[in-house]
This record gives sequence, structure tokens and C-alpha cells, in this order.
Amino acid sequence: MSRYLAIFRTFARACLVRDMTFRANFLLECLTSLGWMSMNLAFYLLVFTFTPEIGAGSGWTKAPFFAFVGTGLIVNSIVQALFMPSAEELTEMVRTGGLDAVLVQPLDAQFLVSLHRVDFSSFANGLVGVGLVAWAVPRLEHAPTPIAWLVYPLTIVCGVAILYGLVIMLAAATILMGRNQSLYDFWFYLTNFSRYPAEIYAGPWGGPLRAVCTFVLPILLVVNVPARVIARPLAGEAWWAVATALLAACASLAVSRAVFQAALARYRSASS
Repeated sequence: MSRYLAIFRTFARACLVRDMTFRANFLLECLTSLGWMSMNLAFYLLVFTFTPEIGAGSGWTKAPFFAFVGTGLIVNSIVQALFMPSAEELTEMVRTGGLDAVLVQPLDAQFLVSLHRVDFSSFANGLVGVGLVAWAVPRLEHAPTPIAWLVYPLTIVCGVAILYGLVIMLAAATILMGRNQSLYDFWFYLTNFSRYPAEIYAGPWGGPLRAVCTFVLPILLVVNVPARVIARPLAGEAWWAVATALLAACASLAVSRAVFQAALARYRSASS
């Protein structure tokens, strides 16, 4: 494990040096992300000028909802900074034969494929998320307990693990198909479901969609569970949600590992 941590630090250091070599581009990427997030926050503020909560009786008033949004920014910034840049390069690696060089290395192929690139500019949204959570917590009706603060980072890790599993399965599809840019676009469409409280998915269409996005593709657990941990008192239902998130994270990692290994077994070199 220490060997892989040292290698990842080397990867991260090289990426940081590269980003700092082109500081203007790095700052522009940060400002672009912050500008996009600012427009979203302005939209949410506009919504709350017309309604006291998102969904009648849902409990997602202004402060809890912004804690929800901040948590989502933290989770997604980690995934987009650590995993997506490497996964997006995989298409070119498969097409040109670069994956061959990865497979002959005395290291785990999944580690190299998913963690050799770090996009530090993506952490800008994460910092905004931390600021939103810091703003929202003092304004919550029920202050988070010490146990909630201990469970909160654990559930964030679970959310990251669930999304990481999805990224790895899309990477496996790249190995099998050679190119799957449309599937990566689908990843962003799919994660849009995680950006809103689960309570809004109700009715004849919303109910089945909520079940699928909770138990089949556990996208709704990614942000909803950690946000509930700090935005609402930890009760029986909340503990069940935490347990479900833990199980979903473990299952996502296990399934994605199996799918990735199966894809590698079917991989044929670009030169063959």
C-alpha cells in the first residue's frame, strides 16, 4: 500500500508541476468552474425566493439544501479531480496501444488507468462546497452531533467509492468498445440525479426512478446520505441509509473490479 501511495504522490506532483507551468490556463479553468457554480447557486437562491423548501414537507429548506449542494460539490470535485481525467484518456490509450505499456508494468492496471492524472483545478468547486457547508451548518434547525461529524466524512468516502465504481465500469466499456465518449457523456447525465434530494422523486414516475437509482444504480445515495447526516438528526432511518451507503460502496468497488478484470481478459493489443 505504501508503494502505491508513493507512486500516486509522484503522479500528483508531476500533474501539479504541469498545471503550474501554465498558470494562466489553470486559473482560467478554476474561474470557469467557479463561474458555472455561481450561476447554479444564483438559480437556487432564485428558487428559494418563491418557495420555503424543495418539495412540500420534505424538510429541505434553504440551509439544509445548501448543505446538500455543498456536499455534492465536495463529492463530485474529488471524483472529477482524481479519476475522470485518467479515465477520459483511456480511449486514446486503447486506440494507440498505450494500454499495452500499462499492462506490462509491475503495478495494478486499474490503479494506473484510474489514477495517473490529477486535475487540481477541479478542487475549486470542492472548496466552494466546504464554504457552503460551513455557511449552512450554523443555520440548521438541529446542529449536527459529534457522531454526525464522524460519520459525515465516512459517507462522503462511500459516495466517492460509488462514483469511482461507475467510472471504472465505463473504463471497462472503453477497453471492450475501443471508444465510448458517449458513455462518458452519459455518466454526467446520470450523476445529475444525485444533485437533488431523493424526496423529489415521487409519484408514478418518480417512485420507480427513485428505487432504481437507489438499489440498482445507487446514484441517489452519493449525496443524499452524507447530506442527511449533517442536515438532519441521526435517527433509525438515517442509520439505515448509512448502512445502505456502506454496502453500496463495497458492492460498487467489487463489481467494478470484476468488470474491469473481465474487460482486460478480452483486451487485444492495438497492434494485433
